[in-house]
Amino acid sequence: MRFFSHTSFKNIAYLFSCAIFFIFTSCEEDLTKQNGNKSKNFPSQIINNANIIQRDSGFVTIKATAPLIEKYQLIDSPYTVARKGMKIEFFDKKKPGKPGNITAKYAKIFDYKQFYEARGNVKILTSDGQRFATQSVFWDQRNKRIYTKDTVYATMEDGSVLVHANGMTAKDDFSEYTFYNNSGDVDISKTKIAESKK
Repeated sequence: MRFFSHTSFKNIAYLFSCAIFFIFTSCEEDLTKQNGNKSKNFPSQIINNANIIQRDSGFVTIKATAPLIEKYQLIDSPYTVARKGMKIEFFDKKKPGKPGNITAKYAKIFDYKQFYEARGNVKILTSDGQRFATQSVFWDQRNKRIYTKDTVYATMEDGSVLVHANGMTAKDDFSEYTFYNNSGDVDISKTKIAESKK
């Protein structure tokens, strides 16, 4: 009888140990899964007073300056953010000494796509002296296109100001551009106008 009680106690202790083992193992697996699913969307690099230069075959195409840049490189679609504003100068080989520029309160750059997003008091100065002001601009550098759906205020070389209520699309060197829903005086020989469709 004692032998039976002793054996039962050992069996219960063994089963209890197994149960604890499986509980801890499943907890570890859960923690592993949780850690594996943790967001990797945090900056891998933080640069203060950044000064970035991009070249193409030795020619400087872009200079970017920003008080703070955060690079997110541990995710599938890496990007760079300038939360405190950014100025980007873009250079044309035809006019290397006279760059255009874009300034904004916030900028985001998708590295592999070569896609730029600028928001907040966006100002564009072309190498020809044309000025554009809007609240957001998207620059597809790969396809050499700039566009926005926000209202654009354009100051031309002659000082005339045009208001384009439904945005614009343009080549990134501003050799061609299309404005939507316009008001103001415009020189048709220089500008292609398209009325917005309702």
